[in-house]
Amino acid sequence: MRFSFALFAPRHVAHFFGLAALAAALLPAPGHAESPETEDWNAKFQATYVWQGKRAFSAAYSGEHSLSPDKARSYSFTATAMLGWRPWDGGELYFNPEAAQGLPLSNLTGLGGFTNGEMARSSGPTLKFYRARLFLRQTWGLGGGQEAVESGPNQLAGSVDKNRFVLTAGNLSVLDLFDSNAYSHDPRTQFMNWSVMTHGAYDYAADSRGYSWGIAGEWYAGDWVLRAGRFIQPDQPNQQPLDLRIFQHYGDQIELEHAHTLGGQPGKLRLLAFRNRTRMSRYQDALDLAARTGQVPSIDAVRSGVQVKSGVGLNLEQALSDDVGLFGRASWADGKTEIYAFTEIDRSLSGGVLVRGTAWGRGQDSLGLAMARNGLSRVHRNYLAAGGMGFFIGDGRLSYRPEQVYEAFYNLQLARAAWVTLDWQHIRNPAYNADRGPVNVISARLHTEF
Repeated sequence: MRFSFALFAPRHVAHFFGLAALAAALLPAPGHAESPETEDWNAKFQATYVWQGKRAFSAAYSGEHSLSPDKARSYSFTATAMLGWRPWDGGELYFNPEAAQGLPLSNLTGLGGFTNGEMARSSGPTLKFYRARLFLRQTWGLGGGQEAVESGPNQLAGSVDKNRFVLTAGNLSVLDLFDSNAYSHDPRTQFMNWSVMTHGAYDYAADSRGYSWGIAGEWYAGDWVLRAGRFIQPDQPNQQPLDLRIFQHYGDQIELEHAHTLGGQPGKLRLLAFRNRTRMSRYQDALDLAARTGQVPSIDAVRSGVQVKSGVGLNLEQALSDDVGLFGRASWADGKTEIYAFTEIDRSLSGGVLVRGTAWGRGQDSLGLAMARNGLSRVHRNYLAAGGMGFFIGDGRLSYRPEQVYEAFYNLQLARAAWVTLDWQHIRNPAYNADRGPVNVISARLHTEF
């Protein structure tokens, strides 16, 4: 099937509803659920289209990497096939071909918390096909009774020991394994802002589409889970080619998770630590060079040696009832080196609530409210205030204030396999600059999965 998209052409919506109709035809009728027996293979599919628009806003000045103060519109489209196969007992092999297309606001510059988690840095007006994931998962049971695993994207139905060790290796996203949260993790169905869908200060290893190659282990023991993994970094900051030298340039992370019950309702707490080692620039080196030469500081001029960047994050999910859940995240990175693979945030606090529509007779709908407060390290601020440019932000000067993001959405089920979301984001001090904004972004998201 050939897809051809213009920026705001009605055929975007026509393609989406065509996929939704196909999903409705392929899905089993209500009351005829698939067998819960172990799957030897499965095939899932998703497609997501996001349209965004913003009004003009006030800006005392703009720089090379500023969010444009003019009225603007944006879109993104992704389509993913998720194919799974069980080659032997305990083994699972997954392959995800994907296609993506989009035009971001201001060429994806001018914000710490970007407004569309579906927008890849390598998106463009031409639909691009690529391999998103190709990975092997091996599970070794360690007893403790068994629990059911439902059929899902990159998940084969069956049963596993409650105590187990899982090894995952191959091409995937770090966020497939780390920093999960039941109420805010998937920009295709939940919150869309980058600083709400995951830790804002988590500069995790990824290419410009958000994927990497690596290996991770998970040890499940009762209410506890311990995860650790190493993934390769891009060869250059926020670029597509990856550096294959996994023992020289890499991103390490370790996460400890504990499941608990509070007031009779389930919850989880996760503590994450990450450490990146690769060829990065230091903001202070750029400032020192500028002081000696009388030039504007540039991180591109001092990217000469291997540096280390570290950070931590705390992640909470807590059910208040069967239909209401809270989430919260706090993350911190040392902020000494340039942002290498995610977004320009060194400190972040975020939290919110997700409500299912059961109370008003719409159990497949959801309502979400969230906020985030993003900040920069002092040396990062000094670099931008002196006129330096980051990969994503740089107004030429800076009246520093923390960036504040507020997001609200309603996700409405249109059919068994189709949803439409209306989303509003209000951003104060875009790119940490009190001389610009506030910014309001309205979004419409169409999503199908089967």
